[in-house]
Amino acid sequence: MSGLHFEEFEAGQAFEHPIRRTVTEMDNTLFSALTFNPQPLHIDRHYCETQTEFGQPLMNSYFTLGLMVGIAVSDISLGTTIANLGMTEVRFPAPVFHGDTLHVATTVVGKRTSKSRPDAGILEFQHQAFNQDDELVATCKRQVFMRMKPTK
Repeated sequence: MSGLHFEEFEAGQAFEHPIRRTVTEMDNTLFSALTFNPQPLHIDRHYCETQTEFGQPLMNSYFTLGLMVGIAVSDISLGTTIANLGMTEVRFPAPVFHGDTLHVATTVVGKRTSKSRPDAGILEFQHQAFNQDDELVATCKRQVFMRMKPTK
């Protein structure tokens, strides 16, 4: 698998992920339905056009968060993550709408070996998602428990 091991990361290392994704009304409706989120900001176009300052549905922010992290997986952690430990400083500084195309950048902001497992370490990533106009639409810090290279 294409994921990097703990030792292959350095603080300050940056990744511009090549995958881009245009988000759709179907993504928004399906994700909101699957997560039992009836918020009209996501699923009711008429409400959004007549009752909100945006004039159109907003993408569900948890979808945006998941997509941002998901896009990063194939480049940095596919098959080498043991577990996500948490996410902090989650922000959505600008709205995401149906038809926006998102791209993602990741920076390694912290690294330490595990105190309990000699075959693993903890990394902290700063993920950032941008729309097609390079406007920051989402960001978070993610703490990940990562495998070290196997010893022979």
